[in-house]
Amino acid sequence: MQDPAPPYAVVVPTIGRPSLRACLEALAASAGPRPQKIVLVHDRPGADGTPGALDVPEALRPLTTVVAGAAAGPAAARNTGARAAGQVPWIVFLDDDVVPGPTWAEDLAHDLASASRDTAAVTARIEVPLPPGRRPTDWERNTAGLATAQWITADMAFRREALEAAGGFDERFRRAFREDADLALRLLDGGWTLAPGTRRTTHPVRPADRWVSVRLQAGNADDVLMSRLHGPGWWSRAAAPRGRLPRHLAVSTAAGAAVCCALLGRSAAAAVCAAGWFAGTAEFAAARIAPGPRTRREVATMAATSLLIPPAATWHWLRGHALHRRARPLGPARPPAARPAAPGEPVREQVAP
Repeated sequence: MQDPAPPYAVVVPTIGRPSLRACLEALAASAGPRPQKIVLVHDRPGADGTPGALDVPEALRPLTTVVAGAAAGPAAARNTGARAAGQVPWIVFLDDDVVPGPTWAEDLAHDLASASRDTAAVTARIEVPLPPGRRPTDWERNTAGLATAQWITADMAFRREALEAAGGFDERFRRAFREDADLALRLLDGGWTLAPGTRRTTHPVRPADRWVSVRLQAGNADDVLMSRLHGPGWWSRAAAPRGRLPRHLAVSTAAGAAVCCALLGRSAAAAVCAAGWFAGTAEFAAARIAPGPRTRREVATMAATSLLIPPAATWHWLRGHALHRRARPLGPARPPAARPAAPGEPVREQVAP
């Protein structure tokens, strides 16, 4: 007989996007035990510092508390929500643009009841629906990568004790990028385990303008911070793709060298460097166009953004080195072996992540 599921709270950081309503409606309709509390962290508070009104389904209103965030990014907003959730054993973080499945609460109950006492967090199975009948765009492929991400906080349940032992999310990560991997590595370093869950959550591809891929290059600064905190081996430990940063640096260097050589009157050298820049840019654009729908708009977008991404990535990489040059690790969470089992808590074999 399976142990009863422990109580839990749900924390949703939000900036008031319309997708929040669909998320909460799915949560209300999901079969299974309800959360003890739902905390919505409104990260765009009003001018007076109070949270604005949010569209909450009537069935969830008695459970829901809205608190103001500090507009300091999702890591800070999650910490604010965790503090407001009370002393529940588990906190489930959801993004405001996901849709929990019809049996989400029931499956969550199974996930939490099955977790060993050394399990710090239980992940969900993220599904990203792509449009049928055509190849996905570059942005759609980028979003689809969430389905295979190892520790994605779009839907992740954390044991409160482990979260507190780790000091919560590192608020130096001010974007929705790498803050989940950082926390996961600190928990693993402390001796906790992370387990895969059974619940399913859909992450739709939200609308984005054609320059979104250029803005995403800000994540290169977060990668620098990850290297400062966890060393150069964090990529493999977190199973994170390395991306094209070395190529972007080479292409940007070629472009800069071409300009410098031209200004110095060295036309032959400038031509060689410009050829290297053009070849690198063309290869990058072709690699992005080939798997896509190849519509006129998508091809034009890939051509334009492939010009801008290498210098943007280089800039944010350099910015990260300057910004985080003195960054120090928070340290691992304390080993769970030092914690005795709570009264009545089952002791299970450790579950590998």
